[in-house]
Amino acid sequence: MSAAGEHNTMTSTRLQNLPVSFFSSVMGLAGLAIALQRAGELWAPLHPFGLLVAVLSALVFIALTGLYAAKLFRHRAEVVTELTHPVKMSFGATFSVSLVLLSVAFLSSQPALSFWLWAVGAGLHLVFTLYVLSAWIHKQNFDINHISPAWFIPVVGNILVPVAGVAHASAELSWFFFSIGLLFWIVLFTIIVYRMIFHNPLPDKLLPTLFILIAPPAVGFISYIKLTGDIDSFARVLYYGALFLTLLLFKELPRFVRLPFYLSWWAYSFPLAAMTVATLIMQAHVPSVFFTFLSWVMVVVLDLVILYLLARTLVAVSRQQICVEGH
Repeated sequence: MSAAGEHNTMTSTRLQNLPVSFFSSVMGLAGLAIALQRAGELWAPLHPFGLLVAVLSALVFIALTGLYAAKLFRHRAEVVTELTHPVKMSFGATFSVSLVLLSVAFLSSQPALSFWLWAVGAGLHLVFTLYVLSAWIHKQNFDINHISPAWFIPVVGNILVPVAGVAHASAELSWFFFSIGLLFWIVLFTIIVYRMIFHNPLPDKLLPTLFILIAPPAVGFISYIKLTGDIDSFARVLYYGALFLTLLLFKELPRFVRLPFYLSWWAYSFPLAAMTVATLIMQAHVPSVFFTFLSWVMVVVLDLVILYLLARTLVAVSRQQICVEGH
């Protein structure tokens, strides 16, 4: 085979192995953009960086959408396999969640664009929620070891919709999505904790998804404040629950740093971004030295994590370690 033929074969193989979970990088970048914009209310020079990262996250989203569309066109069977796989199917919702997060990131600077991103993202996410729930109910090929915190993404992800939804549509519609996410967070959290305690540990590749445990209460807190406008007892339960889970996972940091690099490392990013934004909101509503200090710590940690993930991903891409079977 000629060099050109080998190159084309390699490119086709890498496209075939492009995982839909790659969109989790967009979630992390968009989350950073939102956090920097929110932090800009404490220190104004950060706000332009938030807009810059929002544009970067949109460009990454466009590139990944084009690549995954090419995969759908050229390797449709692999896409179907991925979206029906008991573990991988949950990551399909990273596409719609990315749209919703981009709508939040552009809410203040491009409200018209934000509306369309939100409308398409929320609609697709509802469709995917119905699809996944139907699969969970009727499929026979699921067992307890297929469950991981990634199962939160398609169903509990609805809790994110009100963050931009309150600005774009009826509050009742936002309450609808919030209720879906909150209800299934309680259900799935119970099942996931049961699985982790009484069954086999998560494989190394999925261990970073433990950080997703932070996202539902942190995002739930943000959405709840958007819907009610006030810090009440329930809001505090959500925030401090998320804070405890953050502490628990940081206690496990030595275990995480020993893991080999996988794309699943991007699961660290969005939950940390959500916790950062939640802490910035707490600081705004309950001003104190503690929340101001914690806000800056979270912003710095989030920046460092995203920069590290970007560097590791770019190195892995340059070494052709991404989009290979089993990675």
